[in-house]
Amino acid sequence: MVEKYNPAEHDLKESLVALNRVSKTVKGGRVARFAALMVVGDGEGHVGVGLGKAAEVPEAIRKGIEDAKKNMVTVSLKGTTIPHEVVGVFGAGKVLLKPAAPGTGIIAGGKVRMVLEAAGIKNIRAKCLRSNNPTNVVKATMEGLKELRTAEEVAKIRDIAVDQVKG
Repeated sequence: MVEKYNPAEHDLKESLVALNRVSKTVKGGRVARFAALMVVGDGEGHVGVGLGKAAEVPEAIRKGIEDAKKNMVTVSLKGTTIPHEVVGVFGAGKVLLKPAAPGTGIIAGGKVRMVLEAAGIKNIRAKCLRSNNPTNVVKATMEGLKELRTAEEVAKIRDIAVDQVKG
């Protein structure tokens, strides 16, 4: 269930996923700018992703963290893993997320791993299926996490008993 989350009342861990340096050529020469892709999470099922752009790296990181805190979502968890298999798609990025047994750990690539660790997921298997562009992969992972539903949530939506939900 996607719901708003107040980041001020939790201890958040911030991590830099990608830092991109771009330059624009103007009459006086080249002007360099930076874009920072940040992931923020409390390790208890709340995670957010943000992109910050500025002329200096620390300012881009600060803006990215602010943006990530504005875009925080609550992830449905089943113990230390996810309730069901899901595919997240954003642009050309496509990420497959599969639940895993306790003790498996996080089997995922670097960019996906950062999002899953920030969300507090301990046992999961993940695979990037298309693009490996950091922005698209991270946002595809977020889309997948937003789609997750527990059996209780599905039962409530359908107005049926939890034991009637298959899966």
